[in-house]
Amino acid sequence: MTYRVLRYTPNLIRDEWVNIGVVLEDPQRQRARARLIEETSEIARVRKLHPNADENLLRALPGDFDVQLAATGAGAAWIEKMEQTLSNTLQFSPRKAVLAEDFDAELDRLYHDHVATPARQGRGAALLENTRAWIRTRLNDVFRRRGILAKMEKNVKVEQFTQPGDPLRIDYAYRYNGTRGYLQALSLGRDPAQAKVLAYTAGCIRARQTRQGEQANSEFTAVTEVAPERENQRHQFIVRLFDEQRITIVSLSQVEMFAETLRPRLKAS
Repeated sequence: MTYRVLRYTPNLIRDEWVNIGVVLEDPQRQRARARLIEETSEIARVRKLHPNADENLLRALPGDFDVQLAATGAGAAWIEKMEQTLSNTLQFSPRKAVLAEDFDAELDRLYHDHVATPARQGRGAALLENTRAWIRTRLNDVFRRRGILAKMEKNVKVEQFTQPGDPLRIDYAYRYNGTRGYLQALSLGRDPAQAKVLAYTAGCIRARQTRQGEQANSEFTAVTEVAPERENQRHQFIVRLFDEQRITIVSLSQVEMFAETLRPRLKAS
């Protein structure tokens, strides 16, 4: 396998850049995937380092990369095409080889090592925990150990259900026995507004299926860093909102049991 890091260089004169993504290629299996910054906190970090950073560009990049990868496939030509397409402020690092058995795990590792916000020690360490990215990393580990990660779709675009251009992606999707499942990491403490986005999206997906006469059932799960606290009004707002849209909340402490329940269903599909 080989990988390249995507760098954002808003000031070409100063030649200062920040890593914003990584692309992993597996030539033998003719596949390639990109993981770029998407979280508000990640984009805010870029803005802190480069106050004049183009936020619209940064938010559009994940979708643009998906389009390019779908159009060109996973060959040497697609990198050349991408380099010709990218603006001067976006540059690839030189290609490097890497040995790995698990493609998804290696992509996560490369992103963590080259792109993710460096871990802090002491009082600041907690700031990096309880984010969506942190929850997703925990989920990947659990699903991989349970042998169901490969059965899931990842980073599913929702614009097919809502409106063209909708930037939201569902972290995981799966199918079994006529049921479509959607699973999203959600931080109760850091991303309460994302709960409204997820509730809206769940409603759109179910409405779309009804209009098209589909018989498939849909189930939605939000995985949170902690279980909702009864005395926390914000937590209880999210609980009520999710109850209305039939979205189940599973805390990280319950994920092992959730994955074990899901495993035989996906294995049989």
